[in-house]
Amino acid sequence: MLLCAQYIVPVVGAPFQNGAVLVRDGKICDIGDSEMLKLRYPEERQIDYGRAALMPGFIDLQTHLENSVMRGTIKDGSYTQWLRAMRETSTKLGARDWYASSVLGGLEALTNGITCVADISSTGASCSAMQKLGLRGVVYREVGAMDRRLVRRAICNAENDVVRWSESVDSERIKVGIAPRESYMCHPEIYTLAANLARREGIPLSITIGGSYEEARFIRFGASNLSVANMTDRHGYVEVPPWLPTGVSPVRYILNWGAFEADNVMAAHCVHVEDEDINKLKEYDVAVAMCPRCNAQLGMGMAPLRDFIRSGLRVGLGTGYATAIDATDMIAETRIAMLLHRALNPGRFIAADDMLRLCTIEAARALHMEDRVGSIEVGKLADLVAVDLSGSHQAPNDDPAFAIVSTCTGGDVLMTMVGGEIRYEKDKWHVDIEVARDIARVIEIRGKLRG
Repeated sequence: MLLCAQYIVPVVGAPFQNGAVLVRDGKICDIGDSEMLKLRYPEERQIDYGRAALMPGFIDLQTHLENSVMRGTIKDGSYTQWLRAMRETSTKLGARDWYASSVLGGLEALTNGITCVADISSTGASCSAMQKLGLRGVVYREVGAMDRRLVRRAICNAENDVVRWSESVDSERIKVGIAPRESYMCHPEIYTLAANLARREGIPLSITIGGSYEEARFIRFGASNLSVANMTDRHGYVEVPPWLPTGVSPVRYILNWGAFEADNVMAAHCVHVEDEDINKLKEYDVAVAMCPRCNAQLGMGMAPLRDFIRSGLRVGLGTGYATAIDATDMIAETRIAMLLHRALNPGRFIAADDMLRLCTIEAARALHMEDRVGSIEVGKLADLVAVDLSGSHQAPNDDPAFAIVSTCTGGDVLMTMVGGEIRYEKDKWHVDIEVARDIARVIEIRGKLRG
C-alpha cells in the first residue's frame, strides 16, 4: 500500500513535500518522493490524501476509556467536587456498561488519530475493547486499598487479573501492567508491593503523583478536601489515627515506599513537584505523562513542562480523565499545552514541532516503544494518520507541524492506521464490532445516568 500526501511529517527529521510511505506487512518499508515511489512500486495500491499531512499516529499516555460514557453527565466543579460526583455516577454502571463505555472511548480515539493509549482500568473492559478495535497500547490494572489488612488481597487479585487480561489480548499489540490508585486512596504498602510485582513479572507500572493541590496538601499536611474522615465509609480505614502528615511532597512520599524500584515506571500528572522531585524522577528513570487540558479544567494546576524537558526526563502528553474534557483529542491537547506554557513562561518559548513530538516519539519513549512506533522510519510499525490541511483556516502555511498543532482538531483526521490496518476513514470505522449497536447501547446508558 502506497500512502501519498502533500506533506510527510516524520517527526524525527524535517517534514517534506509531495511524499509517500510504502506499507507492507504492517511495517513502513520505504519513504520518499511520491512520484519516485509510484514508479518504483507500480503494483502497489495507492491512496492519495491530497493536501494533507501524513504523520505518526498520536500516542495518549493517560486515558480512562471506561469512563467515556459519563462525559457530559458530571456537573462542572473543582477537582474534589468532580471526583465525588464521578464516584456517585459510576455506581450506576454495570459490567456491560463499562465495556460499551470503553468501546465509545476507543472509537473516539481512532477518530481523533490516536493509535496507541496507556489506559487505566479497574474492570478489564478497556482491555477487551482495545483488542476488538485494533488499538495498540498498555492497559494498567488499577489497584488500591486503604485498610492495611486488605492490601495483600488487593495485590493478589490484581496479579490474577494481569495474567488473565494478558492471555485475552494480542501480546504484540497490547501489554498489561499495574497502577496503584491515587495516594489518598491507597495504603502506602500498595506502592511497595505493586513495584515488587512489576519488577518480578516484568510488567509496566503507572502511578498518579501530585495531580492536585488537594492531594499535595493531603500528603504533606494530613488534611485537605480529600481528608480520610470523609472516606471511611468507602475505604474501611481502621488504623488510628487514620492519616498523619508526612511533611514531604507526593513524589518523596511515594519514593520512600519503593514505588520507583520497578524497571518501567510512568508517573501521571506530576503537577505539584519540586526541583528535587524532578531530580529523583530522573535518577530513577521515571517517565512523566502530562495532562494539561484535564488539569486546567479541574483547577489542578499546571505541570512544569520546561523543567521536565530541561532535566532530560522522558515526558509526553495524555488526555487524562475522559469525563473532565470535551473530547479525547490529542491535537487539542498539544495546542492547549503549548498556549498555556507560552503564556505563563515568557522568554521560554516552546515551538509547535516540540509539542508534536510530545504526543508521538517522546510519548513512545515514555512507554519504551520508540523502536517500534512514534515516527515515520523504515522498519517501524505502520501506525500512521492523515490530517487534512485543506481548510481555509489552515492556508497559506508551509509549516505542517505548526498547522497541525495550531489550526487543526481531531475532526481533521482523514485516516487512522494501526499496524498497517486502516481502522478509521472519515466517518467510517473498520473494526471488529458492530458500531451502530454499541452506539445505541451508549445512548441507552447515558439516558440511565441522566435519569
